[in-house]
Amino acid sequence: MSFTPAGFYIPSTISSEAKTFLRRCCATGDIPPQPALDDIESWKQLQQQVELFGCQRQQPVVERYQPDIKHTEVAGVPCLLISADNCATSKQCIVYAHGGAFALFSAHSSLDSAIPVAVASRRKVISVDYTCAPEGDWRLITAQVKAVVSLAIKQYGAHNIAVAGDSAGAAIMVSSLLQLRDQGEALPAAVVLWSPWSDLSETGDTYQTLKEAETCYRYESHLLPAARAYASGTALTHPSISVVYSDYTKGFPPCLIQGGTKEIFLSNFVRLYRALEDAGCEAKLDLYEGMPHVFQAQIPDGEESVIALKQTGRFMAKHLASLSS
Repeated sequence: MSFTPAGFYIPSTISSEAKTFLRRCCATGDIPPQPALDDIESWKQLQQQVELFGCQRQQPVVERYQPDIKHTEVAGVPCLLISADNCATSKQCIVYAHGGAFALFSAHSSLDSAIPVAVASRRKVISVDYTCAPEGDWRLITAQVKAVVSLAIKQYGAHNIAVAGDSAGAAIMVSSLLQLRDQGEALPAAVVLWSPWSDLSETGDTYQTLKEAETCYRYESHLLPAARAYASGTALTHPSISVVYSDYTKGFPPCLIQGGTKEIFLSNFVRLYRALEDAGCEAKLDLYEGMPHVFQAQIPDGEESVIALKQTGRFMAKHLASLSS
C-alpha cells in the first residue's frame, strides 16, 4: 500500500533490502484517498481494509520472534502486553502508541512495530489500542494513552518506564506526556519516536521538497482528511495536536527521534528536535540515508533498521534504571 511517483529515485547508498523494498513500492501504485470527515461508513470500510492488510503484513515478524501476546486492560483502556524471549526484566516496561494517521491500524495490526521495540529494548511492551479517529478525536485518544502511561508509572515507577510511538502514535505520545507534565505528574525515563508526525498542518520545507520522494502517501488525499478527523474542529497548529508548537521549556524526558531522508516528515523531525534542544531538553536526532517512513517496521532486515533498533535499545537502556539496582 504505497504511493510512488514517476521517476522515483532509489539511491545506491542504501542496503539491498531497502532497494528491494523501494522497487516494490514503484510497482504497487497508489493507495485509495481517505473519506470525507462525515462519511463514517466509508471510514469503517477503509479501517477494515487496512486492518486486514496490517495483520497480513506483520506475520513474518510474529513468526520470527513468536512473542507472548496477552490482551489486557490498563486504566480501563484495551492494550496488548507483548513479551519477547529476550525480555530481561519484569520490573520495567515500554508503553507504545501505534501509528496509522490517527485513524488506521490497531494494537493488533501494528505488531510489526511493537514487537521490534520489545526485542530492541529487552522489555515488555504495553501497546495501547486507542480509539482511532474519527470515532475518537485528539481529546479522547490522548486521554487514553495518558491514562495508560500514568498508571504504568504509578505501578513500576517513572525510572522503570520508557515510552515509544511511530508516526501519528509518536505525536499522540508526546501530547499525552505534555499533558501529564502540566498536570504535575511524573514522566517516564525516556522517549523514542519513530518518524513523528509532529506538524499536521503541512508546514515545513520537506512537505514540498520531498513530495516526489515519499513512498507512503500524499498530504491532500491521505493525510489531511485523517488530520482533520483527529483534530475534530480544533486548529491543526494547536500545540496539543501538532506538538512541534508545544512548550518544552517546562521540561521533557530524554528523547530519541529517528527518521529517514526520503520522508516528507523530515522537517517535522528536525523542527521537533530543535524545539527540544533549544528548550534545554536532552534530544538526539538519528537520521538514516534514503529511508522511508517507519523503515524499522517496513524493512526489518535492512542494515539501517538493524542499526536503528540497536540505537533504540541503547537509548532506553541508558535512561532506564539499572537492572542491578
